[in-house]
Amino acid sequence: MKKWIAHWFLRRNGWRIEGQVPKHKRFVLIAAPHTSNWDLPYLLAFAAVFDLKVSWLAKHSLFFPPMGWIMRALGGVPVVRHENNNVVDDMVEVFNTHQDLVLVVPTEGTRARTEFWKSGFYHIAMGAGVPIVPSYLDFGNKRGGFAEALVPTGNLAADMDHFRKIYADKTGKFPGMFGPVRLREERQNED
Repeated sequence: MKKWIAHWFLRRNGWRIEGQVPKHKRFVLIAAPHTSNWDLPYLLAFAAVFDLKVSWLAKHSLFFPPMGWIMRALGGVPVVRHENNNVVDDMVEVFNTHQDLVLVVPTEGTRARTEFWKSGFYHIAMGAGVPIVPSYLDFGNKRGGFAEALVPTGNLAADMDHFRKIYADKTGKFPGMFGPVRLREERQNED
């Protein structure tokens, strides 16, 4: 029933489904571009179409009652961004204790434009030894789905080049809010 509703929702809004169901049982799923509150319903619809049970990281303020119960039921995991918690190590440990886990990480960390992606997605995948699967919502062409997975190599620039190619032609709901696909560490490694 959930899959049928998701198909109906996407078709009714004119969206095309692209890509294949990721073959891995455990992976970090990039959610980009992230420029609108509509990204979550579309992400969840695409996940339902592909029969993926996803867990997703979001700011803790979304999890206060009564919405918090709904957010958790939909797979939400609260993150307190202003505290110095070690989310990466915590998520690596979660991967180590689960046979099946799809962890969605909004790489931009916010709907506002940023000049750098948050690198947590990369470090979680490296620490857990799992691939990174890029998902996309291309509002400009009303298409969404998955691109080719990447097992991170530790060569940050080369791995990020893979993602830059994938997201080069993708447009968020608010195109000006989608910043460059790069990590702050890439700039630091150039120095």
